Amino acid sequence: MDETTSETVPYERSFPAIMFQGTGSDVGKSLLVAGFARAYSRKGLKVRPFKPQNMSNNAAVTEDGGEIGRAQALQARACGVRPNTDMNPVLLKPQSDYGSQVIVQGKIWGNTGGGAYWKTRKNLMPRVLESFERLGQEADLVLVEGAGSPAEANLRSGDIANMGFAEAADVPVVLVGDIDRGGVIASLIGTREVLSESERERVAGYLINKFRGDVALFESGLDIITDRTAFPSLGVIPFFKRARLLPDEDAVSVQDRKTQKLNEGAKIRIAVPLISRISNFDDFDPLIAEPEVELRFIHPGEVIPAETDMVILPGSKATLADLAFFRAQGWDVDLMAHIRRGGHVFGICGGYQMMGELLSDPIGIEGEPSTVTGLGLLPVETELTATKTLIEVCGTDRISGIGLHGYEMHVGETRLLREGESRASALLQLGDRAEGVYIEEGRIAGCYLHGLFSDDSFRAVFLSRIRSEEVVSVNFEALIDQVLDELADHLEEHCDLDGMLEAATRGVKT
Repeated sequence: MDETTSETVPYERSFPAIMFQGTGSDVGKSLLVAGFARAYSRKGLKVRPFKPQNMSNNAAVTEDGGEIGRAQALQARACGVRPNTDMNPVLLKPQSDYGSQVIVQGKIWGNTGGGAYWKTRKNLMPRVLESFERLGQEADLVLVEGAGSPAEANLRSGDIANMGFAEAADVPVVLVGDIDRGGVIASLIGTREVLSESERERVAGYLINKFRGDVALFESGLDIITDRTAFPSLGVIPFFKRARLLPDEDAVSVQDRKTQKLNEGAKIRIAVPLISRISNFDDFDPLIAEPEVELRFIHPGEVIPAETDMVILPGSKATLADLAFFRAQGWDVDLMAHIRRGGHVFGICGGYQMMGELLSDPIGIEGEPSTVTGLGLLPVETELTATKTLIEVCGTDRISGIGLHGYEMHVGETRLLREGESRASALLQLGDRAEGVYIEEGRIAGCYLHGLFSDDSFRAVFLSRIRSEEVVSVNFEALIDQVLDELADHLEEHCDLDGMLEAATRGVKT
């Protein structure tokens, strides 16, 4: 790992900025920042999103050839700008329960165990402030998202994600509490109690998110919070149902979907096994949005339903470990039964690698060097390499001739075995190179391309291929922008946007 000094010149902020920190994880910070970004942008401000440190395997490729958290890519879209690596200068991508790949300003910085990273993360503050400054110089307002919670006082030393960053960058803070999970009064008052005096003074107010019912019934609750914390209320935000159509930030949200409403009108049933290190799971959002599709995440210990039309093997941050996990659930047996019934299988990135005959990790990218047998569904083999591919691409589906676009984000190279002897063909044509493999007229296929289901024309053809009939497809990209506008309307109605903007200007050095 590169060494980065922790010695910094005192930072002076020269542009408006405000930070949103949660009383806990998954309180809705990411979507709130996206909604506020769209709302302030519609007022004519040049807005930029920023998250000093993120932990997620749901990542996006930037136009400068790096990667950031998918949530910051959505927030950039809400601002009407292309994402860049300064929007999320530190990204942790968990590879195991104890270790993560560390991405700094879009590039791999190293791999580290949790304990080692928490001891050295303060050394990354200069890089974080460097990215923050670059963003601010092109913006009228920077909306900063915290990670986890400032209430995790045991992690305060060396913090670059919450109050540690807010104090270093001299940024005011809005605390966000989630009333839907219960205990919001205690969570806000308790968070205040573990903050230092200087941190308390930095808090400009609080928001109550995901409220259900009559807001008037919570007036006494607001009085209690304000009286005990001295923080002003900046809004009570009613539950926004359409938020489910926007990408989740991390796998916790997907893994928490223990029950799912069955779509009685579905023509196509898709199953996605929830492997332990699932990555880029927003690949499935366009399929979830389809009224004729029922997509179910299959949790560990569950069986892949016999009525499934297609099984999609998702991307993974630890392909070899997740292949072992897949087999431990008995899903390899379920998958073979599914294929014998005539079912379809599609693999994306790590899922594509698992579908091959052999996977090798000769230099120990994912741990000890090893070679394992794949699922044997496609005549390919994969070798993990030190080079990481990060690129946006456009191309053609070679089966239908339909154009498509997406992005590649993977470690490893996959090659076709017994070329000329098997019935396998290249699935995609990306410029002058072939990508992916299919057999049996596309019933079993895989490729490295993430994001291809966001392309409406390709998605319609892909779904029609499953049922051999035309499927009416939604305009997914237009739907996302529509929901962002609806979210902005929702926040404008229920939050004090003027008060937050005024707070953002405090402390600006001219």
